[in-house]
Amino acid sequence: MSAQLETLPLRHVLTLPTMGSAVRIARETTEQVLAEWGVSRRHPTVDPALLILSELVTNSVQHAAALSPNVTVIYAAGQDTFAFAVHDRHPYQPLLFSAITATGASGLGTVMELTLGLGGTAVIRGDADGKGKSIWITLPL
Repeated sequence: MSAQLETLPLRHVLTLPTMGSAVRIARETTEQVLAEWGVSRRHPTVDPALLILSELVTNSVQHAAALSPNVTVIYAAGQDTFAFAVHDRHPYQPLLFSAITATGASGLGTVMELTLGLGGTAVIRGDADGKGKSIWITLPL
């Protein structure tokens, strides 16, 4: 995690089996966590954040389940920032920024368009052993 993310005081971690229901549970948990942290469901960042999260968890379920029995969502927030990561134990690291220019509809392209459109950032951090990764999204609140 970057130094900026390490300064965010609010934290929550959710680990789920890498299966279809993980998408719904991760989305519902995100709504609950944000509400507990005082972020209104009507805040303009919440709906795009839920869509971004859903796309990333869906990608883990569809593409990483064979090597990653679990998917983990890590949440962090501060006064003006909401960050989350979706982690799986599949070594493939997609090229985030090329997803924007790729032809055809892409969940990752949607993730990047929404993230950048909100003034956020997206990075991939590989696990130290090279056998997994986290995709971190940071959005302004």
